[in-house]
Amino acid sequence: MEIDGDVEIPPNKATVLRGHESEVFICAWNPVSDLLASGSGDSTARIWNLNENSNGGSTQLVLRHCIREGGHDVPSNKDVTSLDWNSDGTLLATGSYDGFARIWTEDGNLASTLGQHKGPIFALKWNKKGNYILSAGVDKTTIIWDAHTGEAKQQFPFHSAPALDVDWQNNTAFASCSTDMCIHVCRLGSDRPVKTFQGHTNEVNAIKWDPSGMLLASCSDDMTLKIWSMKQDTCVHDLQAHSKEIYTIKWSPTGPATSNPNSSIMLASTQKKKEKICFTTVALFSVYLVHVLEEEECTRLLSLETASFDSTVRLWDVERGFCIHTLTKHQEPVYSVAFSPDGKHLASGSFDKCVHIWNTQVCVLDLRK
Repeated sequence: MEIDGDVEIPPNKATVLRGHESEVFICAWNPVSDLLASGSGDSTARIWNLNENSNGGSTQLVLRHCIREGGHDVPSNKDVTSLDWNSDGTLLATGSYDGFARIWTEDGNLASTLGQHKGPIFALKWNKKGNYILSAGVDKTTIIWDAHTGEAKQQFPFHSAPALDVDWQNNTAFASCSTDMCIHVCRLGSDRPVKTFQGHTNEVNAIKWDPSGMLLASCSDDMTLKIWSMKQDTCVHDLQAHSKEIYTIKWSPTGPATSNPNSSIMLASTQKKKEKICFTTVALFSVYLVHVLEEEECTRLLSLETASFDSTVRLWDVERGFCIHTLTKHQEPVYSVAFSPDGKHLASGSFDKCVHIWNTQVCVLDLRK
């Protein structure tokens, strides 16, 4: 698939949020309001109010990550690299390289500091119910925290190397992955993994459950995407097409087992809220709209996308186990991807300083200026 040109987003169609004093690593929309959270190497998270009715356009709350030294709170000087809103948008959890997880109100007040990890936190997630937070750290452990008390409910010391990512299967069970090449499925109250998946030959960078909670996708430095089932020990699919490490995986928000009203559409994109699109540190903004599937194929397919350091984004049919399409317009490693809630677009961000937006409904070039 070729694209004949590109379009640069005009300044009046983009909002630039300035305030961070170092790299911005992550951002997340509040699920119910026009708030955007961001985490940075300046040891702060920020909550941006992007309400279109506000006079100032956007305002920010600065969440300073401090540690206690000599009876005083001082900046931790550590990166804030993970954050997640709870399901009703009232609380924000952040994870930092200072080894602490923190819970903040939407007004920017610190509600709890969660301290039991011995080293940087790489990932954290709220469960859907909103009573627990799950974190993964360099100390080889994962921890379930009681969000109301701030106490650790259970620590899971099953990995033999740093834990890199976690994802809830339901409100009490989760999966974790590690540089030890293993994936563990654990449950609150159990003193051993419910299931362990082995098969990757290098670090497992990310994991993600499908909407049914029965299939788990994983991606690795071994350049493979694997699909695992709770019904068997070996992988259902070992998908090999990328030529370098894979760092990001996302399930379609419109496939089987979802309640999405756009379930007849296969794939989608950008972190957006009410037609807004969030990008963090981009110097050049290029947009390509490309159709990648014929309409008659867009019928509740179980689909997934991956982004790799080989500069490509690939779309996969998980049920049949093959690559549907390869998006090749990036010139450098692709590190971030996101689906739009309606399943119509896919956005990808790369070290080439470009963000591409892909239309995923039909297999015809559709370049819009």
